[in-house]
Amino acid sequence: MTNSTTTIEPVGAAPAPQPVGWRWAPHWVLAFVILWPAPGYAEGVMVLGALVAIVLLLRARFRGGSALLSAPAWALTSVLFCAYWLPQLISAIDSVDVGRALREALVDLRYLPFLWLVASAVADRRGRRITLGGLAIILAVWTIDGLVEVFFGTSPLFFGIDQLKQLISSRPMCTLEQVAMADRLGGVLGPCNLKLGIVLASLSPFALYAAGRRFGAAGWVVASAAIGVVLLFAGSRASWLTYALVLLFSGWRLLGWKRLLAVFVAGAAVAVVVALVSPQVRERVERTAMGLSADQSGVDTALSGRTRIWGAAWCMVREHPIKGVGARAFREAFPDCDPRPGQMAEWGEGPAFHAHQIVLEVASETGLIGVLLWLAGLALAWRAWRYATPAARERARPAMLALAVTVFPLNTHLAFYSTFWGGFTLLLSALYAGSLLAREEPVPPGDDAVR
Repeated sequence: MTNSTTTIEPVGAAPAPQPVGWRWAPHWVLAFVILWPAPGYAEGVMVLGALVAIVLLLRARFRGGSALLSAPAWALTSVLFCAYWLPQLISAIDSVDVGRALREALVDLRYLPFLWLVASAVADRRGRRITLGGLAIILAVWTIDGLVEVFFGTSPLFFGIDQLKQLISSRPMCTLEQVAMADRLGGVLGPCNLKLGIVLASLSPFALYAAGRRFGAAGWVVASAAIGVVLLFAGSRASWLTYALVLLFSGWRLLGWKRLLAVFVAGAAVAVVVALVSPQVRERVERTAMGLSADQSGVDTALSGRTRIWGAAWCMVREHPIKGVGARAFREAFPDCDPRPGQMAEWGEGPAFHAHQIVLEVASETGLIGVLLWLAGLALAWRAWRYATPAARERARPAMLALAVTVFPLNTHLAFYSTFWGGFTLLLSALYAGSLLAREEPVPPGDDAVR
């Protein structure tokens, strides 16, 4: 009897089917994303998937793992994980808080089998159709929900989640104080987890490419406008820049430069109108304008205290140049490197939790070793893209763009060594590796390589 994971096939034969038990991988990935509004449940889904995956994936690997992933996809997924995780482990050796750093490094090993699971979810045409199409649908639903909140003041999805939470635990998702302090639209993630803007911006390539393929230029324009309106109300300035990059690199091939320029002009006009009618958006625009001031305090206010945080990060780099202060140890090291100790910070009381910028975060927390390992991962990801076939690039383009804008260095960022944003970024890296280096399959008539 032929083994279901064999890689030896007659010329022209259909590719080996994915082993029984792995056809659920795309649905598992989508469940993880859908549960982001409830972080504890999302983490549980990810951990459970990792535990199951490590048994089945390793077993399948030794029995002919190319039925799950191509050999290059196995390699690139594992290398990208190591580029993220090894700096964390090495920096833990003499971290400011050694015990916590070592625990975090060991716990984060769970990401590796989960990344294999994610990559296997997009390793064939069926998996890509479910996974990437599902992500586009999730983004569409969250965008519609955000538009409802813009016009009616309540997110139906978050309202339902909050009611369910109160039914289960008799407690709301957010406290009254958190609701009162919310300075932007929370959408499905709620007013106590104001990450909707950056999440939508980073995931928007999946929705825009899907809209462009199915409905052409008109579909892309409608989708980009809908997401853009939600981002104006929900997004930080970092998410606005991220989304501008997505529009630039996803739109020019579809629309051409002239029509894309018209889209940006129209978007700027809408942003001006929104700033005039929305106090919250206007406040963020005014903060941005303060950054044009030559006064250092004005720049720091405009950047919500970022210059003070970045000064502390550079101090950590100077004091711990080789291995950094330890992943997630920024808050412990901050008081000793605070350039203005004793003064009230723009973010309020307490230390800064992370560097808010990817280069400074990696350099300050994991040192030169971490920077070199991250650069090595970037170089290998780029090399894989450079030598891939045109069809492979086309099917991986949404994941590539999502990953690229998420780690774009000339921006501010969430903490890449935090549970949420670290898992988010690694998810994108696995989608990229799995899509780019997917098993080659004959394309049915009327289909395309992206699917």
